[in-house]
Amino acid sequence: MTQTASPPERFYAARVIQLATVAALGGFLFGFDTAVINGAVTPMREDFGMSAGLTGFVVSSALLGCMLGAYLAGRLADRIGRIKVMVFAAVLFTISAVGSGLAFGPWDMIVWRVVGGVGVGAASVIAPAYIAEISPASIRGRMGSLQQLAIVTGIFLALLSDYALAAAAGGAANDLWFGLAAWRWMFIAEVLPAIAYGVLSLTIPESPRYLVAKGETETARAVLGKVLVDGVNDRIAEIARTVRREARTSFADLKKPSGGLLPIVWIGIALSVFQQFVGINVIFYYSATLWQSVGFTEEDALTQTVITSVTNIVVTLVAIALIDKIGRRKLLITGSAGMFVSLGAMAWIFSQAPLVTNADGSTSPALSDTGGMVALVAANAFVVFFGMSWGPGVWVLLGEMFNNRIRSTALGLAAAAQWLANFAISTTFPKMAEVGLWFAYGFYTVAALASLLFVLKFVPETNGRQLEDMD
Repeated sequence: MTQTASPPERFYAARVIQLATVAALGGFLFGFDTAVINGAVTPMREDFGMSAGLTGFVVSSALLGCMLGAYLAGRLADRIGRIKVMVFAAVLFTISAVGSGLAFGPWDMIVWRVVGGVGVGAASVIAPAYIAEISPASIRGRMGSLQQLAIVTGIFLALLSDYALAAAAGGAANDLWFGLAAWRWMFIAEVLPAIAYGVLSLTIPESPRYLVAKGETETARAVLGKVLVDGVNDRIAEIARTVRREARTSFADLKKPSGGLLPIVWIGIALSVFQQFVGINVIFYYSATLWQSVGFTEEDALTQTVITSVTNIVVTLVAIALIDKIGRRKLLITGSAGMFVSLGAMAWIFSQAPLVTNADGSTSPALSDTGGMVALVAANAFVVFFGMSWGPGVWVLLGEMFNNRIRSTALGLAAAAQWLANFAISTTFPKMAEVGLWFAYGFYTVAALASLLFVLKFVPETNGRQLEDMD
């Protein structure tokens, strides 16, 4: 990629923030949908009589839909536009919320989770693409980080609502309203933000890069005129230079003439895989169950999960403040090093804990008071380092590192790889935990070290460069 950087543009900051915030609401639902099952795992497993393996599949089944949604969203966005894909995702979120809350058993729960997953996958692609395409280069990192801020806020509110609903019913397994258990209302609660996302998506304009690609140059000029103070015609000319109007992007465009994917596409895929292989979503999918398994009460486990999600929000704000100042690479390097140390500490603590036999014949580590405190500190340190680096950093890079012609398709492929990696990690965690939590966290520790080496060798810096300058 060329190393030239365009001069800063003058822009209407309030307008840019408004557009980016609405687009990032897809990230909010992304976080809410994937984390809301945290408080429901144990009572759902008991109600449906599921084994550990089936429980893991039900939890991670949404990720199969995420892969499909991410795979299709990029190409769909190039055909019908970014806004229509947002509305489509909102509809799927709503259907999934109601269906999951009323599920009869594990198999229809899987269906509803997959439906919601398609919405999550679509939102995971469309939000960073739209934000990158509407934002001036000088603040694109901060605007792109709103996606991660929305994700972690969605996670926080999902976990907070889980806690509140369980507390109101006296336990997640107890009936709350209309004869439905509290854990079912945890899913239904998503209906409100899903509808809000769909309605608000209709209030923002289409991406100027999509409009230029479709020949609607005057409309694109009007959109940019409300974002940029000056230089609108120059920006339109640069967009037109990099967008091939007649050609629809296909996966063939992601390949080199000699065969194989373009190096930049491989980098995007690897970033996505490493973001998941460090095990971050184990914390947000299974933390309530995890902390109960090592001696915490249900209430304390849910409280700790909420505290962890608040920590995630705070450090994402730190990332927003830093990402356009120090660049993407430095954040990722710092995050990888910190995750390696904190995950290593968790693996060590669990390896030293004696095993106790549970009533169902399974075994789990019994942490001492000191060991439990060290594990909690290490888990939250891991969230801190991830939240300030790989959480927002990968989404920002995926939104901006590809050139205009392949952005949506390449981002879709990278996001699909991310969800595949997420599925693999989430599905295997219950079985890995049966071998030993030291084994699971030992694997994540190795992945964190590998991510550090990968960034040092392969990841380019995109800070401050126009999207039209990406090669």
